[in-house]
Amino acid sequence: MGFVFYDTETTGLRKGFDQIVQFAAIHVDANLNELDRFDLRCRLQPHVVPHPQALLSNRLSIERLTDAGLPSHYEMVREIRWRLSQWGPSIFIGYNSIRFDEEMLRHALFQCLFPAYLTSTPGCGRADAMHIVLAACAEAEPCLALPLDANGRRTFKLDAVARANGLDQGPAHDAMADTRTTLDLCRRVASQAQEVWSRFVRTSNKAAVADMVASEAVFILTEFRRFEASHRLVSCLGTETGNPNGRLCWDLAINPAEAAALSDEALTALVADPAGPLRRLRINAAPALTMAWDAPSEWPLGETGEAEARAAWLASHSNFGARIAQIQAERWTDRVPPSHVELRLYEDGFPGGDDEALMAAFHNASKKDRRIIIDRFGDVRLKTFARRLLHMEHRSAFTEAERRAADLDLAARLLEDRSGPLTLPGARMAIDDLVASGELDVDGILAGYRAWLDARIAKARAFTAGV
Repeated sequence: MGFVFYDTETTGLRKGFDQIVQFAAIHVDANLNELDRFDLRCRLQPHVVPHPQALLSNRLSIERLTDAGLPSHYEMVREIRWRLSQWGPSIFIGYNSIRFDEEMLRHALFQCLFPAYLTSTPGCGRADAMHIVLAACAEAEPCLALPLDANGRRTFKLDAVARANGLDQGPAHDAMADTRTTLDLCRRVASQAQEVWSRFVRTSNKAAVADMVASEAVFILTEFRRFEASHRLVSCLGTETGNPNGRLCWDLAINPAEAAALSDEALTALVADPAGPLRRLRINAAPALTMAWDAPSEWPLGETGEAEARAAWLASHSNFGARIAQIQAERWTDRVPPSHVELRLYEDGFPGGDDEALMAAFHNASKKDRRIIIDRFGDVRLKTFARRLLHMEHRSAFTEAERRAADLDLAARLLEDRSGPLTLPGARMAIDDLVASGELDVDGILAGYRAWLDARIAKARAFTAGV
């Protein structure tokens, strides 16, 4: 099996609301030798307002983002899906990708009416290169230098790690440059810390992780807090309610028998403590796991014999695990579901079979047939995204009244704060805050974006006032 290294550049950090504007990927074989690569960009979608900090970080002017010569977001996502599908099955790796880049990719696919879980299709795996680097740096003899930030604290930002290890691949926050850097870091770890690399390759497979946590009475879960590795001997209590990929684990440094004697209120407080004994992992998110017998001698794990005895107690008291699962589930019962469809990728589950067929048909249909398909969707998310796509790609598919209604909705979205997407006035205020904080605008990115925002705000307000 090969690997796909990838990176994204986006208009901001709001998953579901911001968009990918650059996507780069490199396909390599099992020995990390390059087989293929691609680098794609697209223009800004009409309903997306970039955060000015993202433009500064990515060194992207608003003129570049709105270049009519660039493909549309839909066209880019369609190409990404096709190319990545040609490379599968593979293990997908990015830098801090599982928490960010992969989420952005999932939302992009889903909002373009494609299946969201491309990197989780059968045979594929996922790993996060930042965790690989963190684990390599936690070894007794690290193969990577540990960079320090301006305050003298360790930092694992990709550009800093690259410079500290002589792997500068070009400008930071360029998707292809960051992808090459991530690949080279992993090559360094694979050649000089083979056990670390092998461990992460193993846990990139969801089925292998599920089997390990189910069959091993005691194993080591490594977590990274403020870039520091914390190794814990844990035992799996069972599956998290409502999340088939979630597992609840118990830190065996804490005696479960003593915890079981606590009142429900006290046990709930213990479970809710972020530093407490309840640890959560996702079998599909490449958790950092190690067999207890395979731990490096320098890891401070405590007495394994006592941990094994506590794991045996847990195995013979399944009611305690059930109690913990119930407490954990009740912590989320009062959660209010999001009102924005963009935030309901996980909330509303997978589309039904009929809607899946309509999703597939939409992409090869004529604009007239696409308009018909929209009304046939049963899933309100898909209906909303399909209408938005057709409005952006083929406005003429709608009646004049429908176009007018869609334009009014877009103007309201851009102007009114609906506790979701960034608005035009919100971006304008963010620019003022950045300037007031002393942020340098050497390339005139903020000045150009401010002028563009002012013009678009005036246009949107004039349009809504004329109704």
